[in-house]
Amino acid sequence: MKIRNITCHNVFNYGASLQAYALAAYLRSLGHDVKVIDYMPPYIRKNLGLFAISPKYKRNIFIAFAFYCYVVPIRIVQKKARLKFKSFLDSYVDMTQRYNTYDELKNNPPESDIYFCGSDQIWNTNIGNGLDPAFYLDFAPNEKVRASYAASFSISDIPTEYVSFVKGMLAKMNFISVREKTGLSILNSLGINSGTHVLDPVFLLNKEHWLSMTYVPKYENYILVYDQENSKLIRDIAISISNDTGKKIVSLKDLYPRYWADYQEKYAGPIDFISLIAHADIVITNSFHCCAFSLIMERQFYVINRTHQKVNSRMVDLLSALSISDRMIIDELGLKTADEIDYTLVNPILEDMRIMSKSYIDKVLSSC
Repeated sequence: MKIRNITCHNVFNYGASLQAYALAAYLRSLGHDVKVIDYMPPYIRKNLGLFAISPKYKRNIFIAFAFYCYVVPIRIVQKKARLKFKSFLDSYVDMTQRYNTYDELKNNPPESDIYFCGSDQIWNTNIGNGLDPAFYLDFAPNEKVRASYAASFSISDIPTEYVSFVKGMLAKMNFISVREKTGLSILNSLGINSGTHVLDPVFLLNKEHWLSMTYVPKYENYILVYDQENSKLIRDIAISISNDTGKKIVSLKDLYPRYWADYQEKYAGPIDFISLIAHADIVITNSFHCCAFSLIMERQFYVINRTHQKVNSRMVDLLSALSISDRMIIDELGLKTADEIDYTLVNPILEDMRIMSKSYIDKVLSSC
């Protein structure tokens, strides 16, 4: 069968790139013709520009000036990393022609038997994705199968003014699955009780598959840090573990300098990301996908609460389901009370969740 997936695949984010690859790769492993729809509307392209700025920084001219002075030079330097993301998509993700507007997609949709939307924050109504009919598969011909896989609202409630729109869009879907339990609650509030909770797409591929894409980094016996918020707690925990064990700290650098780390990986792409996780002794992060790959690679890891953006629910849900909630650390005391992860106990639970997620996909495929 022909299957076409739409997601946020080209936004220079490790998780976004790897989950887009994972769903397509898994469906392709089942023998199907799979492509990711290369949809890049203006609001996404604008956010990726050199001078893109969040509205919260734009309100005050002095704050905006300071933001540009700090961020623009970093973005220029990061061009090397962005080329790695482009190389990853070119090498690993088979894509359709480029669609720059919803009208282009609606008037000339890629031919397919089944259309999937997901994962990532495609239904977050606080950003453009959640208000775009494309991410609800509204462009697909009526007679075709429309399904979501691990779609995310990334918010706990839909603003009142958007409820009618979202409910109307979802009513046209044949199958709906979400990646957070809060997503099921939102569906229920909309009168949709047929939603399914599934794992993020990266879990559809096993450890061996991901390892086949990695390389051995130049570092040995290291602690890997991936911090999306410049967290003081992550810094303190990393330094504490380093002092206790003698292990060096390797940090994946984003907008924030990590001068306290022994090494900073300034230009890491998706393959670097999974390679560094796969070979780390310990991982410390507040990123969901860094947590996910730590589980896949059977690493010892600690997950730190996000405070700037309240997006902890999916990490909390996952760790709770695997009975390792103590790996979610809220202070340094939690570091001392956390038990070592026993993967002989974790892996069977994760495999059961993986089987249920694949069963959902089988149900969608068998409907066509």
